[in-house]
Amino acid sequence: MADINVSPAQRRPSSGTAMTGTEPAGRDPAYELIELMFFAYRDFVGDPDHVLERYQFGRAHHRVLHFVFRHPEIRVADLLDILKITKQSLARVLKELIDQGFILQKEGQVDRRQRLLAVTDKGKALALELAKLQTERFARAIAQSGTTRDQAVRFLYAMIDPERREDVTRMITQADRALRGKER
Repeated sequence: MADINVSPAQRRPSSGTAMTGTEPAGRDPAYELIELMFFAYRDFVGDPDHVLERYQFGRAHHRVLHFVFRHPEIRVADLLDILKITKQSLARVLKELIDQGFILQKEGQVDRRQRLLAVTDKGKALALELAKLQTERFARAIAQSGTTRDQAVRFLYAMIDPERREDVTRMITQADRALRGKER
């Protein structure tokens, strides 16, 4: 029997009607969207997972490294707020990243009780390697879906709780400005 290669997106456009955002609260669960989000996230983080295995790191290491890279000299308290994890969870991961030379920790200049975090050159190299993998996945998905980057950004922002969107926008904008300042 011959194999026929048809992507699921080509095989069936959708299991339901178009969602407009105005559906009644009693609507059936959007299982297709929920499951697609699970599988998309699995593969999105799966690419970096393979690289992280070389260091015996996991997804928590990736998240910490990403945000420390994007926000040089971030306070530990701010990192905890971004990641929504406990101090104990962060302490273990942070210790491993510091001990293996990916992150530096120093005390604050104004408040010596503050702990500020920054990536080392080794940490920067790994953070960029992981970000490039995820950027490539986004680029492929955007190209294959026939959407635009701006549409994808709007969709992802819409997935964030409304009361947090402004903070997320500010955080991303500040990180982008800081990165552009370093490139000059």
